[in-house]
Amino acid sequence: MSDLSAYAISRKWPAVHPDRLQLYSLPTPNGVKVSIMLEEIGLPYDAHLVSFEKNDQLTPEFLSLNPNNKIPAIIDPNGPDGRALPLFESGAILIYLAEKTGKLLPKDAHGRYETIQWLMFQMGGIGPMFGQLGFFHKFAGKDFEDKRPRDRYVEESKRLLGVLEHRLDGRAWIMGDDYSIADIAIFPWVRNLVGFYAAGEIVEFQRFPNVKRALDAFVARPAVIRGLDSPRRG
Repeated sequence: MSDLSAYAISRKWPAVHPDRLQLYSLPTPNGVKVSIMLEEIGLPYDAHLVSFEKNDQLTPEFLSLNPNNKIPAIIDPNGPDGRALPLFESGAILIYLAEKTGKLLPKDAHGRYETIQWLMFQMGGIGPMFGQLGFFHKFAGKDFEDKRPRDRYVEESKRLLGVLEHRLDGRAWIMGDDYSIADIAIFPWVRNLVGFYAAGEIVEFQRFPNVKRALDAFVARPAVIRGLDSPRRG
């Protein structure tokens, strides 16, 4: 299916190539998970910028695709059974794209579920905790006189980094030698923590050399470099 006119979102963000996967996103840690994945697997896509400055995520068109008003979201015109598939939630999209293409997710059941386990570790732990630390360290929360909320997220972020440090001991990637959707989910958030949030010192990032090694390898990948800039800001 390549006729996307039935989707209200296509009226605000018209498809340049209706036969390609449509990505509605912004280069945030959650958003770039999907653009990086698409670049890694080589699946052609149209990238549509959802501007938070313009409150695009609150428009009726975007809400028609994701009622939770969060990026990223996709429409795959070539979905299962020949029907278009609209999908939101970055973790769900990563699993879908991995299964669609047979890439970056082990095919054996043990490896598959272990990879999904680490994906859920990011979704339920790293993303929310690092994001809260960013609020209390860099944004409005930094002005709060009571530093207990910030310190709570500092300590939890350190704990999570420690889990990653242990997991990566003797492993190139989360799943060992094989790069996977677990890495694509986790490392944009680590990058954001020490980069955009400027929280490297407060979480004592130097204590986690395995995490730094894997992060450096991640950001050097050509597909990651391209994905971090997709969709391009104005």
